[in-house]
Amino acid sequence: MKKGFTIIEVSILFVIFMIVAILVAPLSLDDTIQARNTSRWRNVQSDFNNIFYSVRTKMEDGQQDFKTAFFSVMDNEVTGSLKPYKITFFNGDDPSEAYTFKDYKTSFSKAVFSVKMFDEPDENNLQGYLMYDVNGASRPNVWGKDVFGFNIYPDKLEPFGQDKAFSEQRADCSKNGTGLSCSNYYLMGGNFD
Repeated sequence: MKKGFTIIEVSILFVIFMIVAILVAPLSLDDTIQARNTSRWRNVQSDFNNIFYSVRTKMEDGQQDFKTAFFSVMDNEVTGSLKPYKITFFNGDDPSEAYTFKDYKTSFSKAVFSVKMFDEPDENNLQGYLMYDVNGASRPNVWGKDVFGFNIYPDKLEPFGQDKAFSEQRADCSKNGTGLSCSNYYLMGGNFD
């Protein structure tokens, strides 16, 4: 009658558990990091509503036009400048010129943001784009993972993708998409896959 395991049996079980742990750990770590970055993005929304309230107040005082007021308020959030670093789309492609930013600023929360204002508003009165990297220059530096964005209008900030159906946002917020729509998709309760 056998009582217990031999050292070989215990060693085999240990090796099997280690292999499973090595295969599963990176997936759960990626999910944890993504959940933290998504949570940071959700928390930033109220901060930007307050920033935009300040922009409107400066404009209503009649002292500044929209762009001047916007940059004036954003300058209050700046703690320093940063050299531009590479940010990619979710699918690994390089962003088009429209979503490439040059003037990177660090904020009090150690995030990085950049604003790109157009020379002239488009037909929908879109004034420009705001890029926000929730974890600063730390990797992954990917749209939809740690980098999110707003469309800038004179009366509101609108997360990228808000004008798309939820199913389109989900498709864009995947390994085959750009990740731009993740900015709104996560705010609407979408999950990362």
